[in-house]
Amino acid sequence: MKRFLRHLRYVMSENPVTLAAFSLFLLIVIMALLGPAIAPYDPLATDAAKTLKPPGWQHPFGTDHLGRDVFSRVIVATRLDLGIALSAVFLSFFAGSALGCSAGFWGGWTDRIVGRISDTIMAFPLFVLAMGIVAALGNSVENIIYATALINLPFYARVSRAETYVRRNAGYVNAARLCGATDARILVTQLFPNILPPMMVQISLNMGWAILNAAGLSFIGLGVRPPDAEWGIMVAEGATYIVSGEWWLAMFPGAALMAAVFCFNLLGDGLRDLVDPQRRT
Repeated sequence: MKRFLRHLRYVMSENPVTLAAFSLFLLIVIMALLGPAIAPYDPLATDAAKTLKPPGWQHPFGTDHLGRDVFSRVIVATRLDLGIALSAVFLSFFAGSALGCSAGFWGGWTDRIVGRISDTIMAFPLFVLAMGIVAALGNSVENIIYATALINLPFYARVSRAETYVRRNAGYVNAARLCGATDARILVTQLFPNILPPMMVQISLNMGWAILNAAGLSFIGLGVRPPDAEWGIMVAEGATYIVSGEWWLAMFPGAALMAAVFCFNLLGDGLRDLVDPQRRT
């Protein structure tokens, strides 16, 4: 643990961009965990006397057409958007890694089947495929997670397949075979830890895509349903008021969405440096 913390401190001190990305990520996590507790107002409480108020001291991000505090709704929405992205990436990472590692290690029919599944998914425009899945199954949070996980699965399958294929005859793998290790044990203990660095970069990128996908589905009416606070819904509701001058309704949730995606895009290099065994020496 001390060695990991020392390596973490070294990575942060050597790369200011990584430090900024991790700091922003920590802020997002705090907002997701403590959102309802730190929000100054009830995100669902309406007040007809305070509709469409511009940003001010009482309401830093203004109020919406129902008098709800936009700042509170942006904070509370972090938990839902981050939860959808984490769940979808978790599912696609483990399913895609298992399929890709199996295809790269054993080859043959396993490789062909996994390859055809990935090619079939990638043949569709991914957001359109997610739209079709959610429209067919119903626009619930669970179906958004499943759809997002499915469209991200080929990325992990292809990366893990390529990395495993390159390493399946490496010296440490052959040494493990000579020691009597089974194929499953070699995959779990020898190959998987060594393919994690490029996978960490993919996870970071997919987190941003997953948040954008969930917000995009909500924006077109196939995602989370009102009155729940969600960045895509808030942007969609605020877009109709931009022409009349109420710019804050769409700007602040859109800025929160942009900051989250920007943060996860910058996290990739830092995560790779943290989990790469060669960079710890």
